Amino acid sequence: MQRLQTRPQFQAVLAGAIVAKTVHFALHRNALDARAVPAPNGTPPHADAPALFPVQDFWMGAMVPKRWAKRAVTRNAIKRQIYTVSADFQHQYPQAAYVVRLRREFARSEFVSASSTRLKQSVRTEVQALLQAAAPTS
Repeated sequence: MQRLQTRPQFQAVLAGAIVAKTVHFALHRNALDARAVPAPNGTPPHADAPALFPVQDFWMGAMVPKRWAKRAVTRNAIKRQIYTVSADFQHQYPQAAYVVRLRREFARSEFVSASSTRLKQSVRTEVQALLQAAAPTS
């Protein structure tokens, strides 16, 4: 499994289709031959730029905005759970680039601690359901 590292990689995947949603997460997918998204000012990406996804593999990224998870320890815990669960599912998916995006806040009244076992288990369960819902049927 390869991890998305650069902003153009994330932008290219987010420009692709949403293949599954849960209460808190959305799963985006794009093909590995995707091109860089043009800059906001309209300038196209360089023609001699290296490929966004140089290796044919399962690429995964986790996007946890501050808007939905205020504390860094919470964002990091959520990302760790996403990467751990996605490693279990990588053999069920075709080679493509994926991003799991947090799209709603976990209620602070329910999860008082910034990084509790209960929060991690809840995230893990929901990410498993997300990836199971989007898994190709064989």
